[in-house]
Amino acid sequence: MTVLVVEPGYAPYEKTIPHELHAMQEIVGGLITAIYPYEEPVGIVANDEGLLLDMDFNRSVEGGYGGLVGPFFVCGLTEDSFCSLPPDQMERFKKKFHKAEILVGFCGNEPVTLKVEPKQKVLNPEKQRKPPSQER
Repeated sequence: MTVLVVEPGYAPYEKTIPHELHAMQEIVGGLITAIYPYEEPVGIVANDEGLLLDMDFNRSVEGGYGGLVGPFFVCGLTEDSFCSLPPDQMERFKKKFHKAEILVGFCGNEPVTLKVEPKQKVLNPEKQRKPPSQER
């Protein structure tokens, strides 16, 4: 399934993963939990123990969910499971979560953040390198 991965400090990126618990846990770095903050059929899957593990603040989520720590991914939903995020939602959530956020404090239960330009994740460094003949 194709999901949108959002890591603290980085721009979101698409990733295709097997539809397996282990693959989901690998992305979030441990046990998973899912939240459903939007009316549309999408879920956010994050690390269930992110706060206990002292993971870095990632992004804020409206609707009373506060903020998410550690890496998470956005996926589509079927009636009883996760699925690939459709292309239109992929683009919408890439824009929504594009800016990285720095946690400044809290106002009640809502995080107060500073939005900053994200770093770009290099997904396949081997493919990014030029052939030896072009490195000079």
